[in-house]
Amino acid sequence: MNYIITTLIKFGILNRNLGYHVVRASMVIMFLFFGYQKWFSYEAKVLIPYISNGPFISWMYPVFGVIGATYFLGATEWLFGALLFVGFWNKTAGIIGAIGSCGSFISTVTILPFMPGVWAASAGGFPAMTGTGAFLMKDVVLFAASFYLLEQDLLRFQRANQELTPGSTIGPSDASSSPDTLKRSA
Repeated sequence: MNYIITTLIKFGILNRNLGYHVVRASMVIMFLFFGYQKWFSYEAKVLIPYISNGPFISWMYPVFGVIGATYFLGATEWLFGALLFVGFWNKTAGIIGAIGSCGSFISTVTILPFMPGVWAASAGGFPAMTGTGAFLMKDVVLFAASFYLLEQDLLRFQRANQELTPGSTIGPSDASSSPDTLKRSA
């Protein structure tokens, strides 16, 4: 076991940004593929029971229709994925993308209590899930990943702003960021 741990450490697993970049890249890829599906009629038909039973998304059918609602979801998923991608370089875009991503998964997780057939009656119901329930439960993990990205981007944004504004009242005061220290280091 020590050999495996040593090898993983040598491959850079403990690089403090690696996990952040892996999660961000995974979310970008996920939004790319999920958004792509929304442009086809088979996906519009599959989503009818989900959207119809979603307390935060059921409004889309009266507003956009079945196909339009699916296109709207695809466009927003691509938008969130693009913002998360740009978030590799731009903290503000990353924050906006992570907020949208969190909202997206809150919207889908809240379908669970309202969707018929989510809990397997043959196994006694809740907490035994059917395939539909499991499909929606994955969004709990995707929400956690989105929240992690939001937290990390907010921290990175805060750190960058503290470096730019030495007199900031955010965070602990640091004598090394006084105007005199900054003049000496310039």
